[in-house]
Amino acid sequence: MLNPHLWVSTHADYLYAFAITRINDEEMAKDLVQETFLAALEKVNSFEGKSSERTWLTAILRNKIVDVYRKKASGLKGNDVTAAEREQEDFFGDDGHWLNKSGPKEFGITDNDHLVAKEFETILKGCLQKLPALWMAVFTMKHIEEEPTDVICAQMKVSASNFWVIIHRAKLNLRACLQKNWI
Repeated sequence: MLNPHLWVSTHADYLYAFAITRINDEEMAKDLVQETFLAALEKVNSFEGKSSERTWLTAILRNKIVDVYRKKASGLKGNDVTAAEREQEDFFGDDGHWLNKSGPKEFGITDNDHLVAKEFETILKGCLQKLPALWMAVFTMKHIEEEPTDVICAQMKVSASNFWVIIHRAKLNLRACLQKNWI
């Protein structure tokens, strides 16, 4: 069944890759993988075998990542949100339509060039880091983790309407950042 002696050699690289794509902090990702192994050792007797060992470890890691998101979001300063919202003020006219200068533009990604994709990924991660912590957490959970909305709302303690406002604002900021840094 479970073999904790093989966890590091069998699952550490996978868990690290999982964490780094969601946290974008190498040291924190390493720490979360270690914490995952420790938590799993403490709960080894509660493993029921309903999933694979890797799936079980990934679920523990996912919960640890959500805890990081919550911690970052709880330390969110009003100034972070206000600054991010200010960046959106010039997107729309009084009629609610896009202004010509800030409307969506093509990103120009038409080929499968891996170097271009890697560069885009780097810029996207940088843009995600510029979001207020709560926005980044909610956006990441929705569009990278593909968590259901109700689960995100429960875990992040936000209402459904607040969730959609956060997603909308995060997308606007990401679009603006990508247009500024990619195009």
